[in-house]
Amino acid sequence: MTIYDLKPKFQDLLRPLVKYIYKLHITPNQITLLTCFLSISMGLFLLLSHKEMFYLLPVFFFLRMALNAIDGMLAKEHNQKTPLGAILNEVTDVLSDGFLYFSFMRFSFINHNLLFFVIFLAALTEVAGLSVLINNKPRQYSGPMGKSDRAFSFSVLSLFISFYGASTLLYNGVLFFISILLIITIYNRTIHSLSDN
Repeated sequence: MTIYDLKPKFQDLLRPLVKYIYKLHITPNQITLLTCFLSISMGLFLLLSHKEMFYLLPVFFFLRMALNAIDGMLAKEHNQKTPLGAILNEVTDVLSDGFLYFSFMRFSFINHNLLFFVIFLAALTEVAGLSVLINNKPRQYSGPMGKSDRAFSFSVLSLFISFYGASTLLYNGVLFFISILLIITIYNRTIHSLSDN
């Protein structure tokens, strides 16, 4: 069970907005590129801002989740799937995550090597999720630390940093725990690729 499992209900809430966006002739690829641009901008903004501004990250993650759902619904429900769109969807997700997580590099109480390791593992989970396609299996989103779960985890971290302050043991402990869950996620997605089901 992951936060990703809540996606269908979230999509139901967004469906009227998606229909309106479709009528404006806005394409999924345009939404995808906009989301990536906003993610990179937010990551750089937080990297250069005061720690108090990190309360904005959960708000942005929610906005990004909505935009990601919108571009997917535009593509699937309004027959706008394209080969380029499939590539952009995967590449921009990894790029966006990298910039947003990298913003935590500004804190001296965060272990930078551990943060880099988490960013690396996060990218690897997406590679593992895609690798099943080689074996003619559906794209894997299994957890326990998928994209939505990572967004939630880093949102909690950002709120603690914004309102609580420095704590080397707490934040690095959380990052270490996230890294363990990412390794489990990679394992789970790999096993699904190799299974006969």
